Order: sequence, then structure tokens, then C-alpha cells
Amino acid sequence: MKPSKDISRLIEIMAALRDPKTGCPWDLDQDFSSIAPYTIEEAYEVLDAIQRNDMHDLREELGDLLLQVVFHARMAEEAGSFSFGDVVEAITTKMVRRHPHVFGDAEAREAGMAKGMWERIKAEEKAERRARRGSDGEPRRGYLDEVAIALPALTRALKLQEKAARVGFDWGAARPILAKIEEEIGELREAMDEGRQEAVAEEFGDLLFALVNLGRHLNVDPEAALRDTNEKFRRRFHAVESGLEAQGKILAEASLEEMEALWQSAKKAE
Repeated sequence: MKPSKDISRLIEIMAALRDPKTGCPWDLDQDFSSIAPYTIEEAYEVLDAIQRNDMHDLREELGDLLLQVVFHARMAEEAGSFSFGDVVEAITTKMVRRHPHVFGDAEAREAGMAKGMWERIKAEEKAERRARRGSDGEPRRGYLDEVAIALPALTRALKLQEKAARVGFDWGAARPILAKIEEEIGELREAMDEGRQEAVAEEFGDLLFALVNLGRHLNVDPEAALRDTNEKFRRRFHAVESGLEAQGKILAEASLEEMEALWQSAKKAE
């Protein structure tokens, strides 16, 4: 089977890999749950390539992510639920519906993107989904239940807060949240002093949630901010390591004071 730029070839390849008689044993052994972690991993590798501005890697990682979509769609088709074509139809339907100012009739295009139109259309779609669940006898989900559980925790906290804010459940400004953060620090300190580990974990989570809320009001994305700080830490620690190597030492041989001095030097250098 030859490579191709046609998506149908990738679908054929996945079907061959999942063939019960001649397919790949590993691919045949997978299900939605076992593949899900790879799907998340591939999405992060796409983000990594973007941040490194590596277009060659981005092309490769987007292909890996596309494979995940095809893989899930193939398993769904085998189960009689939907096919890859249905996935394409669903997203094209959604994009056309959400952009009446681009794909609508002449009147809609002339009117342009009215304020609140995007949210109104999304709300209509969600109402339809909730109605379908109810008609199928499934319990209707709450307002915040549509925020995906599998999101990174900081991102999910942000999405939950943003969604609650849309119905008025929100702080009016950033500064009052600082007092909430100080309150959470006090409760965390109290739990630590009392040696209550479960309470420590809970209060620590409350503190993180409050910090995400502050970032939201300051227009700072918590995931991006922490990602930048992680990279800054890695960069400065590498400078510490390089400084020790210049002295003929390794990390395991250095004292905390020596490493701290090199850390401060790296910080000043930046």
C-alpha cells in the first residue's frame, strides 16, 4: 500500500491494521480507553512543535494527531456507532452553522458577526444535545458538566470559572480575589499545623483554584503561565549545572549554597 495525500488512504490503512484476520495484533488489542492517553499526548506534541516553531515536526505531529482521529472513528465504525465520514460531516455542519456571516444567505453575510451570535449558536447546539440525552432516557447533565473532565486541571479550572461567569457567578474584579487567596493560604497553613494530610491536599487545591481565578481576571492563562515558568526553571537549572561543570563538579557533589549562588547568577544574567 503506497503513501498518499488522500485521506481515504489513511482510512484504508487503519482498516487494514484493524482487520481481525490480517491486522496488527497491537492495533487490534486497543479500545477507546487504551488509545485516549495517546490522543492527549499527540495533542501536546503538536503544541510543543508550535512553541518550538518547528514546521517539519509540526507536519509530523499533526499527522500523528490525525491518525488518532481516524483510529477512534474506525473503532466506532466497527461498533456500528459512526464512521470517519460522520465525524467530518458533524464538524462541517457545526462550522457552517456557527458562521452564518460567512456561509449564510446574502442577508446574513451582509449583517456580519453580530455580538453574542457565537455564544447563542453554541447554546442552541448544547440545548439540542441535552434534549437528545433526555429523549434517550439518559440523565441530563448540569450546566458545568459539559466542561471536559480530561482537560489538564488548570485548564479545566479556568473553563469552569469562565462558564460560571457567563451566568453572573463571578468576582467583579481581580483585587478581591487576593483576599480570597490569603484566606486559602491561612486555611492551608492551619491544616499543615494540625497535620491533617487530606485537609492539606484539599486546601492546596482550593488555593490553586483561587490562583487560576486571579489569573483569569488578569487575562493570564494559567496553563501558559506555568508552562513558561517551567521552562524558566529548566533553563536556570541548566545554567546551575553548567556552572558546576565549569568548576569540575557534578550536581550530586554540590551543596545547596553553591547551587543557590549559581541560580542567582543565572537569574541576574537573564
